[in-house]
Amino acid sequence: MDLILVLHNIRSTHNVGSILRTADGIGAKKVIFSGYTPRINDKRVLPHLREKLNKQIEKTALGADKFVENYACDDIKSELVKYKKDGFTIVGLDNNLSTEKPVLQTNFENLSQNRSALHSRVVLILGEEVEGIDCALYDMIDLFLEIPMRGQKESFNVSVATGIAGFYLTTL
Repeated sequence: MDLILVLHNIRSTHNVGSILRTADGIGAKKVIFSGYTPRINDKRVLPHLREKLNKQIEKTALGADKFVENYACDDIKSELVKYKKDGFTIVGLDNNLSTEKPVLQTNFENLSQNRSALHSRVVLILGEEVEGIDCALYDMIDLFLEIPMRGQKESFNVSVATGIAGFYLTTL
């Protein structure tokens, strides 16, 4: 499977680094940073802040930032349109949907029974740690995927959720 991760509005540098490391481990082809997600060598910030961000991300990435193609995108909607045209299914990983319009949502258990809902090429969008995926991206998403929770908490940490979803998607 060709898997691309989009980190949209992820706040924590530690989550960004961890997701880069996870991306390498699951064989993701690339990681795209969008919104206010911290990124490596961010030209938008002053040099001393850039150095600080780099160190924080690299601490948890453990070099994965060098192995997995990664880049920043200022217009993620246009980027997603390109991937759709290239035959990618756009999947949003979210269990916190706030929408009045109907969206196609499933969980891993249902998805394994209906594999045709996905192509062999997937862009997986990961959203903000607390609020989830920005509603402005909903119209770009073909399918929302939810990880069923077995305990009392409502969700996993975004980097942990990335590992679960990425592993699952790449073994379908």
